[in-house]
Amino acid sequence: MRYLLRDRMFSIGDDFWITTEHGEKVFLVDGKVLRVTDTFELKDQQGYKVAVIKKKLVSIRDAMKIERDGEVVATVKKKLFTPFRDKYEVNLADGREYEVHGNFLDHEFAVEENGHRIAHVSRKWFSFRDTYGIDIQDDQDVPLLLSVAVCVDHMQAAEHETKL
Repeated sequence: MRYLLRDRMFSIGDDFWITTEHGEKVFLVDGKVLRVTDTFELKDQQGYKVAVIKKKLVSIRDAMKIERDGEVVATVKKKLFTPFRDKYEVNLADGREYEVHGNFLDHEFAVEENGHRIAHVSRKWFSFRDTYGIDIQDDQDVPLLLSVAVCVDHMQAAEHETKL
């Protein structure tokens, strides 16, 4: 299934619907204001929280946690030593790990588990400049992978802002 998101829209206080490629609203990304940490809630069509995304306050490197029902299910952080391109790692609570690599500024990257692509992010599929898509394999955890994309987008935007 392919989902659509807007480029660099994940700032605190912003709300945005993630839609299918056919325009059906699927998940609401709710950027919470008046919080000490950067916090986003991913809600389904009925308003039920399927994930909470929080930036870690104290960390050697930028990291965000993805929670479900108050439990951390994944931590997303930038890999430290990647000489040729940026990479992110996603450490899942069950011990598995995803690797996220590609061209983040152009929104052309993949999420892989054990060398197998489980999600692909691309801007090339759309003529709208501020839109990109996420193609997620049918047997995967859609809310988790959408949350990973939110984390990567938010951390990339924050890194880009500090370089300006």
